[in-house]
Amino acid sequence: MAHILVIGGASSDVYHFAGQTVESAGGAGMYTAMAAKRSGAQVSMLAPCPDPVPERLQPVADRLTQWLGPAFPPEELPQFEISYEGGKTEYLKISIGAEAKLTPATIPVDLSIYDIVHVTPLGDSVRQKAFVSACRERGAKKISAGTGLFNAEEDPEGIRAVLEMSDYYFMNQREAEVVCGSLDSACTQPGKVLFVTMGERGVRVVQGAYATEVQAVPSEVLDPTGAGDSFCGAALTHLGHGEHPVMAARAATALAAEMIEHPGPAALFWSEAAPQPPMDPRAEVSKDQTDKVANLIADLPEVTPFDFTGTVLPPIGHPLVLDWFFVATLQQFSFWTTAGGRYDQPLIGTIDGMQLKGSDYLWQGYMRALNTDPEFFTPERQASCSLDEMLYLFRADDGRDPMPALELHLEQARHYGADMLANDLIPQEIIRQANASTRPLKTFFSMLDHVAGYKEDPLRKKSGLLALILNQRPEMFLSLKEDEWVTPVIDYHAMRTCLRTGLVKVLDRELHNKLKGRQLLAPDEEWAVRHPAYLAMEQVSARSGRSMGAVDWFFFNSRKRCPEMTEPECEKCQFDPICAKEKELFQPVIRTTFY
Repeated sequence: MAHILVIGGASSDVYHFAGQTVESAGGAGMYTAMAAKRSGAQVSMLAPCPDPVPERLQPVADRLTQWLGPAFPPEELPQFEISYEGGKTEYLKISIGAEAKLTPATIPVDLSIYDIVHVTPLGDSVRQKAFVSACRERGAKKISAGTGLFNAEEDPEGIRAVLEMSDYYFMNQREAEVVCGSLDSACTQPGKVLFVTMGERGVRVVQGAYATEVQAVPSEVLDPTGAGDSFCGAALTHLGHGEHPVMAARAATALAAEMIEHPGPAALFWSEAAPQPPMDPRAEVSKDQTDKVANLIADLPEVTPFDFTGTVLPPIGHPLVLDWFFVATLQQFSFWTTAGGRYDQPLIGTIDGMQLKGSDYLWQGYMRALNTDPEFFTPERQASCSLDEMLYLFRADDGRDPMPALELHLEQARHYGADMLANDLIPQEIIRQANASTRPLKTFFSMLDHVAGYKEDPLRKKSGLLALILNQRPEMFLSLKEDEWVTPVIDYHAMRTCLRTGLVKVLDRELHNKLKGRQLLAPDEEWAVRHPAYLAMEQVSARSGRSMGAVDWFFFNSRKRCPEMTEPECEKCQFDPICAKEKELFQPVIRTTFY
């Protein structure tokens, strides 16, 4: 369980909305802390503590692991009176009270016990910056911060300074426009993440120069007070648990949407688990089929992990094997062509005397560089990779270049190299830090969330594949704890198997027909299939007791029994006795660098 420290406290507030006047607990620190707690974190709060605690703040005190900070009389509580009328927010009264007495000197000496420390605006950017600096000096692992529109308008340069000092930063769209010039200009330094909430339009998650839009969860707004802070607290919990920033944002939007349907922080005090983001109704995981598949593979001796050795892979103990896998694995995507808006055919070609398909063809291309140009795998060379170098890697024996989407591969190489250089990383350092941490896999994934080629996919297909490779290779580069399991590696072979076996049921007729017709899909249509496939494989692994490495390799090899272009050989397939036989269904067809 993640342990989060929130610096910034609670207030006694009066809200006017929808013809009502409500007195309630308030405060950026309170909303952030209670949302984090409701989302499943252990939460402490550093803020002046009223003595005795007023009744309206008792639910806050009851839910905190610790309420750190100096005691003060309840009448000195910060107070705000806020009106929401006609979609306009107006502050009728502002009194920061005892919170003005909070100083960096009150911060605990050792912050390393917390997974994330979040610093609320605290009045102004100068003060906030002093707290962020003190947190860094006291060993905070990760620092998060947020702002308010008044602070952003008063001192945008100061806010930019705090943003640069923080690992995670939260602001709304108007604040982003003031601080960054425009929403599209909002970016971060390498290794940092910015969350920009956009109301009913959702959230923009910015990782360096790469941005992802997350849809809002529909809600009936009653009281929008604390929505941004609640989103922040929920997102921090999921980040603290090791989730991808985009998946953290998806979960946080669900809690924020529920919270604003109720007065003040009422929903944050509920005891039940936080709501999950709604699933796309067009497809679903079949529980019955999940049970059947899990029971089947639990007893199959051939369900074993792959050691990622062989003809098209580096020899055991090669001095560049780690660099090779980091560079080549991020290129494992898009081995097929289209024609007339439909899937046409997979990549099959003869390279170095071997007829190879898809991923094996790519592996062999990178073996060429390993044998002739070892410096090619450095971040510097990847950042400056040329089209001619890519053409050399993938040129077939007959002189053709059969690799689809070659420009995307070149772009990924350059961006990977640039991010590794900007983060001052090499593969060996990522592995060193991961293995030295208490949660190697969590650390490994979190570091790759800042490296192009890996960071973009919220389901972490290539990150998961790389983790499996580095853990299952004979060298065992990455050591995982007994209770750490790699997440599902969802590529098109896995999705095709999930669809045809019935693990994922397509309920929408239009989507069903598009899959059957192998038509190009929109991103939301692809997600409607890929996300359930991820959950299905996760459940199969958990229920069967087989590792994800073993499950993934078994599913991946289904491509030989249930291929793209020829009739499935059901009689040779272990799934045959329990398969739904949806043989006409095909994986989502979409050009993406994710898989």
